[in-house]
Amino acid sequence: MKKIKMTTPIVEMDGDEMTRVLWKMIKETLILPYVDLQTEYFDLGLVHRDETRDQVTIDAANAIKRLGVGVKCATITPNEKRMTEYNLAEKYKSPNGTIRAILDGTVFRTPILIDSIKPVVRNWKKPITIARHAYGDVYRCTEFRVPEKGKAELLFTGENGTQYRHEIYDFECPGIIQGMYNKDSSIYSFARSCFQYAVDTKQDLWFSAKDTISKVYDERFKQVFEEVFDAEYKAEFDRLGITYFYTLIDDAVARVIRSEGGYIWACKNYDGDVMSDMVSTAFGSLAMMTSVLVSPDGNYEYEAAHGTVTRHYYRYRDGERTSTNPIATIFAWSGALRKRGEKDGLEELSKFATNLENAVIDTLNDGIMTKDLVGLVEDVKLEPVYSDEFLEQVKKHLDKLL
Repeated sequence: MKKIKMTTPIVEMDGDEMTRVLWKMIKETLILPYVDLQTEYFDLGLVHRDETRDQVTIDAANAIKRLGVGVKCATITPNEKRMTEYNLAEKYKSPNGTIRAILDGTVFRTPILIDSIKPVVRNWKKPITIARHAYGDVYRCTEFRVPEKGKAELLFTGENGTQYRHEIYDFECPGIIQGMYNKDSSIYSFARSCFQYAVDTKQDLWFSAKDTISKVYDERFKQVFEEVFDAEYKAEFDRLGITYFYTLIDDAVARVIRSEGGYIWACKNYDGDVMSDMVSTAFGSLAMMTSVLVSPDGNYEYEAAHGTVTRHYYRYRDGERTSTNPIATIFAWSGALRKRGEKDGLEELSKFATNLENAVIDTLNDGIMTKDLVGLVEDVKLEPVYSDEFLEQVKKHLDKLL
């Protein structure tokens, strides 16, 4: 068949370990035979990030701002063990955090559902979308080890020289300190992104934080959401018959478990990180989760919501075949291709992306899947396969749809 043409490149960000292997396999099997793929390539593998002192991550984020659409493979955020393993010059920050800070967007994560995998929470009937603030908090924090007794203070010096000082703690022994921040501008962007996404998808929006304990930090998030909703979105919500409400995060967790799903749950940065993992696992698997970062100025970055599958990579490196689930990475590619098609008016490219996703679902509905999903499936004859075999089966279904 004639390959589908593209007019504007996608920012392609390669990653690490087993997901890097799958990245290449997905491109070769499911994309390059059908699409005249145009990308600006950035290697965000840890080795190259170290060679560039992480400048490559910054360059990739700025390329998304320029081109409007990016797709990212899972990457390593190094800890002490990784520092030694890769002989790194420094312990680099999360590349996802760096990209999100530059784009100043909101991450929306939604589970991919199939009939044969029932949620662990039996009353969940519809997807729950986690809207995660993508700036600041612990991902941009400053922290250090307190080596001895002494007083820790917060000090802010205003532009005009005015100083504000607050005691944190008078240490009677060594300890640790962590300082984090956020910005009004980013919180407003977060709120507007969530409300607009709710309007676009016609879903209720919940927002949760802990303002009873964090009486300034979390309270500010609550205030901004209320202000933006009342001034800009309440009338549209009323017209569509959808609702917005704020509640404490512990109450939100209880409500979520008792609900049937079908809404957007907005969370601060770390809360969203944890709750999206909880929601995806309860619906089935981290590998069955779409993830897109939407910036206020209309830029999109699609990624897999899971890690680099290190254990499988070590086995693959030793010559073993693995049954690693590639679905979230496939959906990252399909999401980016669809959005590129929408932005450039290329209906054929957007339609291909939808067919690719449908081919994945058809393959799963036939009972062909990687081993991580086998134990989750009910009432279907199963055929567990290796990753390359799964991709070939998806290709067969895709050829039928095309």
